[in-house]
Amino acid sequence: MDIVGKRVLVVGTGISGAAAAKLLINKKTDVWLFDGNRSLDAEAFRKKHKELSETPLILGELTEEQLSSVDIAVFSPGVPADTPLAERMRAHGIAIWGEIELAYRFGKGRVAAITGTNGKTTTTALTAAILGRFFADVRTVGNIGIPYTSEACTMTEDTVTVAEISSFQLETALTFAPEVSAILNITPDHLNRHHTMECYIRTKESITKNQGKGSVCVLNYEDEELRRFGAQCSAAVVWFSSKRRLSEGFYLEDGVIYRAVQGQAEEVVRVNELKILGRHNYENAMAAAAIAYAMGAPAEEIVQGLKEFTAVEHRIEYVAEKRGVQFYNDSKATNVDAAIQGICAMERPTFLIGGGYDKQSEYDAWLEAFDGKVKELVLIGDTAGAIEDCAHRHGFLRTVRLDSLEAAVGYCYDRALPGDAVLLSPACASFGMFANYEERGRRFKEIVRDLKE
Repeated sequence: MDIVGKRVLVVGTGISGAAAAKLLINKKTDVWLFDGNRSLDAEAFRKKHKELSETPLILGELTEEQLSSVDIAVFSPGVPADTPLAERMRAHGIAIWGEIELAYRFGKGRVAAITGTNGKTTTTALTAAILGRFFADVRTVGNIGIPYTSEACTMTEDTVTVAEISSFQLETALTFAPEVSAILNITPDHLNRHHTMECYIRTKESITKNQGKGSVCVLNYEDEELRRFGAQCSAAVVWFSSKRRLSEGFYLEDGVIYRAVQGQAEEVVRVNELKILGRHNYENAMAAAAIAYAMGAPAEEIVQGLKEFTAVEHRIEYVAEKRGVQFYNDSKATNVDAAIQGICAMERPTFLIGGGYDKQSEYDAWLEAFDGKVKELVLIGDTAGAIEDCAHRHGFLRTVRLDSLEAAVGYCYDRALPGDAVLLSPACASFGMFANYEERGRRFKEIVRDLKE
């Protein structure tokens, strides 16, 4: 559908919605903004986004008359596509796009897109760092925190875009067709949004739906669901594995990452040369290397990029050492599988801080991964009770429930011995206590840095 001459309703006034509206205004499109929050401070919004000061802003609900005059609705990622509002729009014949779809239609150049339950942000940042060593114009966008629409207007045919794409964004991506895609893993998450695991899996896999044989999809061989999917994927598949030798693809063996082509393997990098820790990060490194090779980066730049990359903020991020106790910020571990990776990366006896917003998760696998490393489990947030009950069922009784992150950090610091670690790895989202995992991670770091030696 051509957007010229159409009225476009941007749904959501957050960072992605504002960026989408600004892109549309730049393209001389008739734009309206809508937010279901009646109490939104419209004046403050317009002061923050001066470019949108003249854009009509509708709050609360849309009338049938208003809907009848809209041609396209652009949904922010946080807006589900199966709500009564979405159904009303479909009944009016309104096309529903996502912010990613809008940006892709206006953007230029080449695109690599990365999804998966865990590891997206690290792999996206690492891929961009590698490609940035060879290509002059590399953009990092998407779920990593930079709206794709905020960059689309200034892209050229020489631009290389590396996009972190969430399942929320894939719901409303229609023609999006990256040159190279990657699905890192699929484990239970966001079932309160997708309702079933089957729906969540299909949504993740849809990143390849517009790819053809001339494009590439990087997949994790150790994920059974992805191994099945690889047999029917429309793109050419490149595998990576952290547990076995492959005749084609990337694999980890005896502390070395190899690249195999037609049965012939060559060393890429030794993991002790990397600045990121843990098997999950070695998987991220293999995925990033596979994407970079597929995008045409030279081998020497890939190796150097891998060696120089440092950990992403909020993902097993070293914060400080106080009185011989090391503190790590893994606030981005907003689900059980990510939190498992966090505790597996720890090499010290660990005081573990967990809990937060309830996404209808089950915590058994997390408890089973403690493997004798966890000295105490300190719980905060809405899920504290459910996690404690689960821990006790598994025979782990060293738990405590506290009211705040400040109290949790203080409790751990009072009891930790030199040589111990304190890890914030919640296995839950931050809502109810913090605006997002970034705010939670930043607050954790502030608390740690204020601790007295």
